[in-house]
Amino acid sequence: MEEKVRVRFAPSPTGALHIGGAHTALFNWLWARKNNGVFVLRIEDTDRERSTKAFEETILKGMEWLGLDWDEGPDIGGPKGPYRQSERNDIYHEYAEKLLKEGLAYREGPAVIFKVPKGLTLGFDDIVYGRIEMESDTLKDIVLIKSDGSPTYNFAVVVDDYTMGINYVIRGEDHISNTPKQVLLYQSLNWPLPRFAHLPMILGKDKKKLSKRHGATSVYEYRNMGYLPEALFNYFALLGWSPGDDREIFTKEEAIKLFDLKRVTKRAAVFDMEKLNHINQEHIYLLDPYKRVELVTPFWKELGLDVERHDKEYLAKALELLGGRGQTLKEVAEYSDYLLDFEVVKERYDGKDLTESQKDILKEFCRELVNTDEWDAMKMAKFAKSWASQKGVKMKDVAMPLRWALTGRKVSPGIFEVIAFFGREETKSRLSYYGLL
Repeated sequence: MEEKVRVRFAPSPTGALHIGGAHTALFNWLWARKNNGVFVLRIEDTDRERSTKAFEETILKGMEWLGLDWDEGPDIGGPKGPYRQSERNDIYHEYAEKLLKEGLAYREGPAVIFKVPKGLTLGFDDIVYGRIEMESDTLKDIVLIKSDGSPTYNFAVVVDDYTMGINYVIRGEDHISNTPKQVLLYQSLNWPLPRFAHLPMILGKDKKKLSKRHGATSVYEYRNMGYLPEALFNYFALLGWSPGDDREIFTKEEAIKLFDLKRVTKRAAVFDMEKLNHINQEHIYLLDPYKRVELVTPFWKELGLDVERHDKEYLAKALELLGGRGQTLKEVAEYSDYLLDFEVVKERYDGKDLTESQKDILKEFCRELVNTDEWDAMKMAKFAKSWASQKGVKMKDVAMPLRWALTGRKVSPGIFEVIAFFGREETKSRLSYYGLL
């Protein structure tokens, strides 16, 4: 019977969950879910000075928000704990002693150092990069336990992965250079090697290592900027992997079905905000109308809009009218503000750009428009076309000032759709404010 897949994500709580970490976590999570395996969360907090509980909580919150649930971890426990390196010191010392007893390591003061044997070819098969080999002669002796009694990364990660039953190690390609040292430690302890899969680097559009200048780097910042977790999940999955067709938009469930480590590319992935924005826009558009209202509401409130004066049905219809406009929830809130509150329109537009003759033509048009029998967008548009033609007026000379007076914006959904949505009384009230009735 084939061994159950066990993978892990092992962040260091010295900062928030950033893009690179979230990307690694997501690929591990996908591989576990694809194979009905186990996704382990382990906290690598041996950097005592920089590790904090607050950062650990932020990382956990970021993962929860992205929908990356774990099966074993520091908060929920499990059969292979403890899941914080700071609580596993006895385990590291036990295996360091074993290597000392077997003459494979030596002490230098309180530190324990592994003696690298000469003349060995250290190799491993990487699922993404293929066969990788290194000569042991190129390596210096490896510190296992530092003089302060804490383990080094290379030793702790091997002990943890073996004792936690991790059989797939999926991590960033910056760890490739560490892997031969780890292979040597596995072999010296007579432990089987896990399968290794190193993920491509993520670069900015300028092909430089990702940093804050390429946009937010903390996953939680994206939440505050109006991105959906489903969109971020979707986009992260596409960094260094593709489903094998031209599909760009998919759900978590679809990603699980399609995911395969063999399809991960060696090429560095480029983090492109424009593509993320497009994917986010598509996911916003796929939301249930009432769910969309729930998610946009905090951003409306941030703009100081009185959301409570409208019922949920009105707000859902307002966002439906907006269509696919707005690439983030924040933009959706901004682009729809005039549908909730006339005050924002007054702040943006004072009507002073209209000449008296333009105002006279508009008054005549508006009076007839608000008195039409049928309050229907298509019929009003038809009426406007015919009216403009009779008066020898260009349609845009009527529609544009009308749009400004009702929305305070240069761009909006079809102006007659907006008028139909507002209803006769609200339309009359807004037009009257600008003296157009």
